[in-house]
Amino acid sequence: MYQWDNDRAEDAKFAISANFVFRHLPTLQDAGIGIDAERRLFAFPGSVPAQDLWEVNTRIVSKLRPDFGFIANLYAGNGQANGISERTINRYGLDIRTIYKQFKFIAIARFDDWGPFDYHRDFNLTFPVQLTADISYEISKPDWFMLPGTKIGIMATYRTLNEFSNRYSPIESINAAGEFVPDPTAIGFPNGNEWEIRTYVQINIGK
Repeated sequence: MYQWDNDRAEDAKFAISANFVFRHLPTLQDAGIGIDAERRLFAFPGSVPAQDLWEVNTRIVSKLRPDFGFIANLYAGNGQANGISERTINRYGLDIRTIYKQFKFIAIARFDDWGPFDYHRDFNLTFPVQLTADISYEISKPDWFMLPGTKIGIMATYRTLNEFSNRYSPIESINAAGEFVPDPTAIGFPNGNEWEIRTYVQINIGK
């Protein structure tokens, strides 16, 4: 279950593993490194506060037939940003990958978690709900890894946003310079949302 290529190597009809990680962090950590809007490296002026952290992970693999199976990963726990935010988040989620003959389906659900990019964790940018679904058809048999192949697919992404999310702008207020700027901390407004539907064609020409 812990081989680097377990996604391929595991062929049991049902296999499961679980682990619990507890980190006792009684002192401040070293300051982290971030990247600003101009893509320049900088050191944060401090670090997150001392905080004990925990996380539970569960992995389920089921290869019912050579051409049909699924892999699921579930997690829950708390976490801290890489920067200087004092907010500790409590996050949980799952991802499921299924292969049936030449079709591959991926579903991802994350709740109160960081976004998909490094800077989301650096600056503690979280989203209440993040949902992704991707279904594709491949000319050859799909691989459990994201390797080059010739396929066609459609992917949908949906997120909700709150005061801890970038791009959340329930209302605009006037700043000291007289400019209208987003006010994500305004009271009495519902969560925002954003969504995207993408179709794609990937062609791989091998030697």
